[in-house]
Amino acid sequence: MKSICVKSNNKYVIDYLLKDFSNIDLENVYLSTTSFRLYDNVIVHYTGDNPSSFYHSVCDVLTKCIFFFCEEKIAKKLIEYNYFYFTEAEKSQILSNFFELFSYDIDLYTKKYDIVFENLYLKENRSLVLSGFVNFRIKEYMNLIDENIDLCVNNYLIEREYFEFINMLHMYVNSKPSSIDHIHLVFINQESILLDEHKDIIPINQDAFQTKYLSDISFSTNDYCLNTLLTLLPKQLTIHLIHSFEDEFINTLKLIFENKVHICNDCDICRVYSITHNILAKK
Repeated sequence: MKSICVKSNNKYVIDYLLKDFSNIDLENVYLSTTSFRLYDNVIVHYTGDNPSSFYHSVCDVLTKCIFFFCEEKIAKKLIEYNYFYFTEAEKSQILSNFFELFSYDIDLYTKKYDIVFENLYLKENRSLVLSGFVNFRIKEYMNLIDENIDLCVNNYLIEREYFEFINMLHMYVNSKPSSIDHIHLVFINQESILLDEHKDIIPINQDAFQTKYLSDISFSTNDYCLNTLLTLLPKQLTIHLIHSFEDEFINTLKLIFENKVHICNDCDICRVYSITHNILAKK
């Protein structure tokens, strides 16, 4: 007979283990419990002839139990310790971003699962204090959590700066008088062409020293396009999506110009540029 004892002083952990151990898809598995001054014990007994499957099933339950009960506490503690200077709302957002990444990224989930699972060593250790295992035996798992919290913090800061910048440009657009009634932006292959209300091409201002919008260190065509729009400040901006989708640049324009933006997929301008694009693509 094979037996494994798991010790915990958390009633909810004990209830979780009893429930999930009882659902192990193996015959000849039996449970018993004992209580002592410091810990409650859940003991899993196996009398069958497939010990490898038994150990695998028990390790699977324990791994998921650790994720369920310990991961949030570990992440919160690391955020509080390393990023104490953030507001409570900011720390809460970082924690939310962390769980979105850590729970739904399949490769990352597999990596953390393997780390915890492979460190359980139940074939050699038949008794396990769950809190002690988490605190002292899976440093690699702790480091993985810490690394991904750092990643979420960096992403949060970039996103915060982005929206602060967008908000500044939005305020700028609304504080200045428009110099032109209507501009058409033809968006094709993630590149922009500007047309005035007479459908004539508007030269894009490519003076790097006067740009109001930067993309990292270099300038793209769309950066110069935005710079031109911020100079002209149209009352209405129609964006014609030619075989394209609303990418980050289009979403940025929508945030800056807000109710001045209209998205178009089917008009004379859309059809002309679509046909032209198809002809050029065949050459």
